[in-house]
Amino acid sequence: MFTGIIENTGEINEILTTGTNKSFWVSSPLAGDLKIDQSLSHNGVCLTIEEIKDGMHRVTAIEETLIKTNLGSWQKDDIINLERCMQMNGRLDGHIVQGHVDCTAECIEVIEKAGSWEYRLAFPEKFAALVIEKGSVCVNGISLTAFNVTNNSFSVAIIPYTFEHTNMSSLKKGALVNIEWDMIGKYVNRINSLK
Repeated sequence: MFTGIIENTGEINEILTTGTNKSFWVSSPLAGDLKIDQSLSHNGVCLTIEEIKDGMHRVTAIEETLIKTNLGSWQKDDIINLERCMQMNGRLDGHIVQGHVDCTAECIEVIEKAGSWEYRLAFPEKFAALVIEKGSVCVNGISLTAFNVTNNSFSVAIIPYTFEHTNMSSLKKGALVNIEWDMIGKYVNRINSLK
């Protein structure tokens, strides 16, 4: 379980393919504090730490994960957002995030606004019921607030701190981001669909 508050960014150092799986070696300032078998959010995807060495950690994504997220398009030297799992004795500064990506969305517009940035994201219309105006959404692992919501797109605003401390600064038009819809909204939607 995560909060969507990014702790640090990491850099992809090496990508290994074995069958339909891809393993990633990621360097980051967090490496020294990680433990094998620990869950760590990578651009909003919960992956298990398999190995740690030389300021890096290794994780593996299976075919299902590669299909449903943007991990399959990662390249060497890409910067990704990292968050360790939340502690139950701390504050929940973002919102409840599982690290289970629901879909990807395409960045269709980036607007610089003299001190902040606005990103417009297009998603598959079948998820329209899961996003609401001023509701929480997790974008590449970042807890953000959706606005200007339509049946297939929404916008998020990025403050300078988030822009500087996450990979949002490198997000360009046409890029894919990982989306996890609010868990509470998903349960409410499921309950209503069974009535």
